Amino acid sequence: MATTKITVNNNGSLKIEGDFEICDRNGNTYDLAGRTVVGLCRCGHSKNKPFCDGAHNGCFEHEAAAFALPPKKA
Repeated sequence: MATTKITVNNNGSLKIEGDFEICDRNGNTYDLAGRTVVGLCRCGHSKNKPFCDGAHNGCFEHEAAAFALPPKKA
């Protein structure tokens, strides 16, 4: 089974690598033109949403550090 890795970048995008597809809310698949790595916007400033275009530079701050989520509610 192929794996997908999502990296939360400091002050920037979500980097997605591996075997994946990205769909809109209606289930339509974005044409990624064969890419196996893309960046998704987290700041809301990209003119190419949902993909990152670097517009976050200087206006978005988040230091990514992994942590454990609380247990799921029953």
